[in-house]
Amino acid sequence: MEGASFGAGRAGGAVDPVDFLKQPQTILRIVSWVFSIVVFGSIVNEGYVNEGKDAELRCVFRKNEDACNYSIAIGIIAFFACIFFFVIDLYFQQISSVKDRKRVVLLDLGFSGLWSFLWFVAFCFLANQWQHTPDSKGASQAADAARAAIAFSFFSILSWVALTLMAMQRYHLGTDMSLFATDQFATDPNTGYPGYPTGGGTESTETYQSPPFTETIDTSPKGYQVPTY
Repeated sequence: MEGASFGAGRAGGAVDPVDFLKQPQTILRIVSWVFSIVVFGSIVNEGYVNEGKDAELRCVFRKNEDACNYSIAIGIIAFFACIFFFVIDLYFQQISSVKDRKRVVLLDLGFSGLWSFLWFVAFCFLANQWQHTPDSKGASQAADAARAAIAFSFFSILSWVALTLMAMQRYHLGTDMSLFATDQFATDPNTGYPGYPTGGGTESTETYQSPPFTETIDTSPKGYQVPTY
């Protein structure tokens, strides 16, 4: 993006909501947000079953509570993170400080990269536990929810990796310092600084020089010579 600072234009510019929603980064935020809802929603609603006479609900993934708890935690944090970064993206152009913009981009890059890895761990963890889950009535009832959680964990990897790449691209764009230059400077780098304007509108080439020290002899009427300087 020409004339931009970390992917955004001059600070204080107006943001068109329609154009903002059409941006690939905004679409990925919304998609990642929906994926996180599907993952933790599926596990919370149908991921716990009771077997036989045991009234206690247990995680459908091989009765491993860690698998359900980990996926729910990753999904909920991703849910709120998507909302947070969505708001930051909306007001990013209002940030006037270059350092603050850089910090926001680095935060987005680090978090997106970390959550890409954590979603990969969640996908592998759930897929492995589901593969070793014995057939039972409870597992059959929660099979659709378990498969949805596994599938959308995998889709979340792709969406967060895409967000990581986009954040990296914004970081490499850097800053065009011409956005922060004042209008007092000329566009030509070879042009010098403008001179101090004079009252007549033109700059005089003559310089003021004080007269040299001279000594004159003034003769008084009475013949007394008075030196004057």
